[in-house]
Amino acid sequence: RLAGRVKREPILVIMGNPPYSGISANTNKWTEKLLKEDLDGAQSYYTVDGKPLGERNPKLLQDDYVKFLRFAQWKIHKAGQGIVAMITNHGYLDNITFRGMRQSLMKTFNEIYILNLHGNSLKKETAPDGSKDENVFDIRQGVAISLFVKNNNFSLNETKVYFADLYGIRKLKYDFLCNNQVDSIKWVEIKPSSKFYSFSPINRKGEEIYNKFKTITGIFRIYSSGIKTHRDQFAYDFEKDALLRRIMQFRDTSIPDNIIMLSYNIHDTRDWKLSPNRKVLDNLEKWQDYVHECIYRPFDNRYLYYHAYIIELPRYDVMHHMLNDNLGLITSRQIDKSGTLPIFITNTLIDTHSITSATSISYLFPLYLYPDKKELNLLNYMEQKREPNIDQTILLKLQEVYDQLISPEQLLQYIYAVLSSPLYQQTYADFLKFDFPRVPFTADGALFQQMAALGKRLVDLHLLRSPE
Repeated sequence: RLAGRVKREPILVIMGNPPYSGISANTNKWTEKLLKEDLDGAQSYYTVDGKPLGERNPKLLQDDYVKFLRFAQWKIHKAGQGIVAMITNHGYLDNITFRGMRQSLMKTFNEIYILNLHGNSLKKETAPDGSKDENVFDIRQGVAISLFVKNNNFSLNETKVYFADLYGIRKLKYDFLCNNQVDSIKWVEIKPSSKFYSFSPINRKGEEIYNKFKTITGIFRIYSSGIKTHRDQFAYDFEKDALLRRIMQFRDTSIPDNIIMLSYNIHDTRDWKLSPNRKVLDNLEKWQDYVHECIYRPFDNRYLYYHAYIIELPRYDVMHHMLNDNLGLITSRQIDKSGTLPIFITNTLIDTHSITSATSISYLFPLYLYPDKKELNLLNYMEQKREPNIDQTILLKLQEVYDQLISPEQLLQYIYAVLSSPLYQQTYADFLKFDFPRVPFTADGALFQQMAALGKRLVDLHLLRSPE
């Protein structure tokens, strides 16, 4: 009865250590409404600056700790005042997917204190001086303590965000936390701003110049994240014959489903069912033709059975262009914690983690687009030619400025050289944390050619086809 009475009364303090679960079991109509709708004036996490978030894969917002924070925010928002104090996964502080969440929190609370405890072994975090950095818990995911304060005289223009780092071994962190209060910590006030609303400090020097560069998504017309099989150990192999033998057994419907499941440790998922998929492949003509090379990890090409009834997310709309003679730029939407931008080149399909860790995604930007064989008869297909996957206005503008013909390959080589440059990555590290890289174009045609030549050399080295 007492607990029930408390739940009906306005709650003024909510604190805890909610679970972190990227694949949440707590998904239902209520949690969807909680995250995706403006509840009693508390902005949805799926909008930012009044527009839809626009993320192709916003699954990180479904993490349990995000739902707990959202629930707590909503309760305090309704109460009109109060405090939320939680220790959670620190991923929401600067990951681009959470920018709507951060703006929403700023609209509810007028004081936010973030103590980033780091300790993220997934990102191989170390202290600034290079010494060991340990987690306060026995987990790999870094964490942060967050305090959100709402006063009833709150004004949207008065939101203040304070930040502090805590690196080091676990004992040092425990001692610090035991011996400090909120008012004894040396906070740095940060000013999160549109469009990312970062809860981590950003060095804004050079931001105006950087924002004038052309974004990679504005240069290439189409792009996609890499292939996600959900069953790598079955779909990939170093040996083509071994992979084909496995698929041959998968197609053989005289073998019971449970034997295939147990033998290869594969199971039904929400979007993939073993039994009907086996029947489809059993009737597939030329089933051997679906084996292709794929970059699984850097310099780790494997054979992949590239078929939608084996792979859950084949990204066919973009990936089919790589089944022909082509090149593709691979990069990420965020640099890693070491300040390095993942960047690579391919002439094959790519995996979703081909050049990135498990915590981020690899994206493919093909150089050429080919007609889809599925939608054309043979005669039309032979007549159709490939076309550059490049905004033609950019290519024409460069040719006008340089007064020389620029091929799509040279443009790709120039971009590859620039993005691979350590100087570029160090100079713009703070901006590379939040979105796809932007490319500065020189006004000097000779310098463009020089950079393109370096890029070509690098492309040949990374594709292992250079005499060097």
